[in-house]
Formats: sequence, structure tokens, C-alpha cells
Amino acid sequence: MVLKLMEFYLNNKLLSIVILSFLMLVSCKNEEKIAEEPTKKAIVYDMYQPSEMAGFMNAMYAYNQQLKAQIVAGETPTRLPLDLLKLHSAEMSNGKSRTQNWQSFVNVFIESQKAVVDTLSNTELKERYNVAINNCLSCHKTECTGPIPKIKKLLIQ
Repeated sequence: MVLKLMEFYLNNKLLSIVILSFLMLVSCKNEEKIAEEPTKKAIVYDMYQPSEMAGFMNAMYAYNQQLKAQIVAGETPTRLPLDLLKLHSAEMSNGKSRTQNWQSFVNVFIESQKAVVDTLSNTELKERYNVAINNCLSCHKTECTGPIPKIKKLLIQ
């Protein structure tokens, strides 16, 4: 009987081709399933970390916003809550360094910022405040130009 089945398959080529095709198709589907499995990659985001100096500059900006609001409201500020001497030691942003030009601007800025809260000064408060902000602008025109539009908003008109 086995001989007759083999003889039948050999004589019937069409059936042999169909069976062979079916076997190939089934075996190819298994390989495709293995290849279709996606690999998951972990996404790592590089988050911006501001330098110590950038953080201090942002704190000075916020402080000067408060000063402006006080002065416009007719109040007289009497204390300077920031330690401005940190300007001499705060870690700078990558690629930046303390140049001689920067050092001279910083010393002038510290004095002008202290003058804003000087209650014994004969100079008008609004003028002292604007001098301090203009000192910020003068430094930023040579050292780090990015925040100039933001600093200009601190001026009292």
C-alpha cells in the first residue's frame, strides 16, 4: 500500500507541488514571527542643568523684579537678601570664565546694588535702581548677551 501511495504522488506532480508549497509557506511564517518581534530601547533624556552662576543670576533677576514692584508702589527697600559676593565664587556655565572685564563689571554692579538699599543716599531711589540694572546690561553686552531683553524689562520708566 505504501508503494501505491508513493507511486500515486510521483505520478501526480501537481499534488506534489501543492504539498511542497504548503510546507514552505508554513515554515516561512514561523521565521517571520520571530523576525517581527520589536526590540525596546530605553530613551534617555539629557536634562538641562543650569550652572551655579545661572541659578544665582535667576535669583538676582527675581530679586530685582521684587525691588521694582516695591519702588513703583512707593515703598523703600531696606535690606539686600542676596549674598552678592557669590558672584566671585559661583561655578560658571560651560565655556565661560571670569575675565578681567567681567571682574570690573561685577565689582561695580555689587556697589550699585548695595546703593539701592542705602537709606542715607541723597540720590533718588528710582535712579539708583536703574543704575544697578544698567550695570547689569553693561556687563551682559560684553559677557553674555542672551538675557539682555529680559533685563531691559526690569528698568523703571
